[in-house]
Amino acid sequence: MMKKTLRWLILGGTLFFLAKALKDNWQEVATIHIDGVGWSILVIAIGVTLSAHIWAGWVWTWVLKELYQSIYPAQFMQVYLQTNIAKYLPGNVWHYYGRIVGAHSAGVSHGAAALSVLLEPLLMAAAALIVVILGSQSLVSHNTIILVAQVFSLCVVLGVMHPRILNRILSVLQKLKFKKSQNQSASTSPVYLKRYPFMPLLGELGFLGLRNVGFLLTLFALEPVSWHQIPLLVTAFSFSWLLGLVVPGAPGGLGVFEATAIAMLQHRFPIAVIIGVVGMYRLVSTLAEVIAATLAWIDERRTVY
Repeated sequence: MMKKTLRWLILGGTLFFLAKALKDNWQEVATIHIDGVGWSILVIAIGVTLSAHIWAGWVWTWVLKELYQSIYPAQFMQVYLQTNIAKYLPGNVWHYYGRIVGAHSAGVSHGAAALSVLLEPLLMAAAALIVVILGSQSLVSHNTIILVAQVFSLCVVLGVMHPRILNRILSVLQKLKFKKSQNQSASTSPVYLKRYPFMPLLGELGFLGLRNVGFLLTLFALEPVSWHQIPLLVTAFSFSWLLGLVVPGAPGGLGVFEATAIAMLQHRFPIAVIIGVVGMYRLVSTLAEVIAATLAWIDERRTVY
């Protein structure tokens, strides 16, 4: 009950912040004009963001291979892309559930499928923290406390994914499951990580890089961007995206990403532009996800028939 209340409080708070920001600046937002070149840039931003989602689906197949699963990458990328839009459903877990079901239907064990969808957001969070730490000086100068907190969070996430730690956790969970079932035949073969997932981590850094490019292009369609502003924008985007990933109660990070980006960038750029760009980028990202899911569905039908 408390968890559900917390989710509603977070969602309500972020939506209230966004509504107030829009109310106070709606006249300036209404004056934003996108010319023909700007619309062309937005189309490119959709294409780059689409590539990011396709790349993320491919990286997920790397995670499954790290678990020594014999897979056909194209089939699992179809599963990934088709389930991705389910993250906008209440609960923000249905895309993970869909991937577990889809992977199991394609021959992957329940344990490996579940572990793969556990590792994926951890890898994404680690990638985002790495980018935030590298660019944190663009936002906060000489703030040791914040830097220490960021490094500590990264160490925790990276540490949890280490085979020695993760395998112990999995072993304990397996024993608890067996004890609860009290039935040896009901237990499944345990799945363990045999080496550190360095390649999937690098892959998620590539995914986040493509998402950043999509965001920068969206901003560039509305407002000129100078080279010295890019580190700031990349750091702000990565941190906002990270909070949208980990904060509960926000399907697809809806509201959390926008509120964080506005709060971090409103003193560096015209607030009307920031409100416009986060709203436009949400549209760009959603369109890219819908296009990716549609292409995956068409490819699946073509493969079947």
